[in-house]
Amino acid sequence: MAATTDVGPAGSPAGRGRIRRPDSRALGGVIGVAAILALWWLLAVTVLSHGAAVPTPWAVLRQIGHDGWSFYGPNVRATAAEAAKGFLWGNLAAIGLAAVVLLVPPVEALAMQLGLMSYCMPIIAVGPILVVAFNGRTPMVALSALSVFFTTLVGSTVGLRAADPVTLDVVKAYGGGRWQQLRRIQVISALPGVLTALKIAAPAALLGAIIGEFLGNVDSGMGVSMTIAEQQLDVARTWGIAFVAAAVAGAAYGVIALAGRLLTPWVNSGAPR
Repeated sequence: MAATTDVGPAGSPAGRGRIRRPDSRALGGVIGVAAILALWWLLAVTVLSHGAAVPTPWAVLRQIGHDGWSFYGPNVRATAAEAAKGFLWGNLAAIGLAAVVLLVPPVEALAMQLGLMSYCMPIIAVGPILVVAFNGRTPMVALSALSVFFTTLVGSTVGLRAADPVTLDVVKAYGGGRWQQLRRIQVISALPGVLTALKIAAPAALLGAIIGEFLGNVDSGMGVSMTIAEQQLDVARTWGIAFVAAAVAGAAYGVIALAGRLLTPWVNSGAPR
């Protein structure tokens, strides 16, 4: 008799012994990265082979290995520190403003206008102003914060409004006000939306910091090292820095995605909250 595969729900008796299949999204991501690398390699040795402007992935990896941690360590730490500070302050401001919008609805129009202004404002135009106004790495932190503010503001506002109205009415019936509804119900319901916004904000924060280094007056960072490599016509190193920056951004995205899985298990399992 042919064996059957138990495919019942995870929480049911039939689902307790089932074999979990690999996450199709993770597999799709691996396949996508492999396809991009293969296409990059193919173009580098065929259509874009003239002029040596596009090295092969192997040439880039070889250059990264040659430069080593002594080169990448200080630059990655400097840029990551700027991005982390901007990520923290920009997201705290966005989440705080979203909570204010929920508690004081009349300020929503003003809050969204501020968020939209920060989103539409070209970073390349704001950067020089911040460089003139502030010293050191403050402009990079500010640009990083601006890069994440609008995304998190929208995600947090939508998430806070996603709470079940019946549950909110129960809290109200027991004498709870808007603050109690926010603290006990809406914060939990907003977690998926906020974490999704934070995933998008992590690479954006790194990009804001790198662009700030292009414009600022600092002596270390991935943006600075990339500018120097371009001036020296060091193509492999330029691509290597970009590759490492992409890896750091991807790692930050992955960490927040993992945190989202752990903090909001009902989103992935489909179980009710």
